[in-house]
Amino acid sequence: MSEAEAVTAVLWLGATLYAIFGGADFGVGFWDLFAGDAERGERPRALMDRALAPVWEANHVWLIFCLVVLWTAFPEVFAAIMTTLFVPLTLAALGIVLRGAGFAFRKAVDPVEQRRAFGALFALSSLLTPFFMGTVIGGIASGRVPADGDGDRLTSWLNGSSVAIGVLFVATSAYLAAVFLVSDARRAGEDDLVAYFRRRALWSGAAAGVVALASLVVLREDARFVFDGLTGDAAPLVAASAVAGIGALVLLARAAPRGPRPLAVIAVAAMVWGWAVAQHPYLLPTSTTIDAAAASNDSLTAVLVVFGVAVIVILPALGLLYTLHQRSTFDELGSPADRRR
Repeated sequence: MSEAEAVTAVLWLGATLYAIFGGADFGVGFWDLFAGDAERGERPRALMDRALAPVWEANHVWLIFCLVVLWTAFPEVFAAIMTTLFVPLTLAALGIVLRGAGFAFRKAVDPVEQRRAFGALFALSSLLTPFFMGTVIGGIASGRVPADGDGDRLTSWLNGSSVAIGVLFVATSAYLAAVFLVSDARRAGEDDLVAYFRRRALWSGAAAGVVALASLVVLREDARFVFDGLTGDAAPLVAASAVAGIGALVLLARAAPRGPRPLAVIAVAAMVWGWAVAQHPYLLPTSTTIDAAAASNDSLTAVLVVFGVAVIVILPALGLLYTLHQRSTFDELGSPADRRR
């Protein structure tokens, strides 16, 4: 494996982690949007707040990671994507900012009207941001980002592939979040919320599967190179994603206490890596290969060295954060306001 291939694997690893953790993060906002009025949605929203508050900023570290690796190791590809797809990228970035503001301020303001406004901002941004991110992936996968970055500023992301993958991103995020929240509710001993989120995990998982199949149909007509890859070299990963997804739904239907969450994670991870294999050896199908777009060997080596340091220093810290969160340590400590009392 060349250095360029190794860095590409690092990039896909970051994309996988963001799809899982960032996706579940967005999905919580999706369920917040459809939780109902203040009275009916009070307890589900309280659980979602407890699940999200300690980790919501850490979940988006992986997006920054991917952008930095792409910028450093494949600068021409980074420039082409940012130039052609700056509209959906700007909308996604705006959504992330507004989403964070809504989540932070909806608990910090006193008037009920302002709380509702910030809550709506958080929820709507959680729906729109993954959609726009998906349109970016669709534009890349369908070959609408030329190497010189001179792609159409509108049709590059408003097309069948982009819309299909945008909807798939939203559905997958909702599914992941519901599966994770089932575990959070069970750990909190709230059986009614276990059933509440289990139902939502079942139908959102089924919806994600239907959208995934529909996306393949769209890709067959609109992004033939990637479709051929998905049904060729990447077929085992596509099959693994389908089997894991179906297995998670079966366990959810049986109310199994263990198994749905790792299977849901495997389904999403296999989907991301299936895309990677499907468009290999291109970063921009079918105009720019990995080796042709790579920066100098010194830059690639620096990325790999920094990644190695991050594995040693940063990943254990993030692992500790998620472990403490899963053990409800932060719930036991209470909020910062509670600890000051």
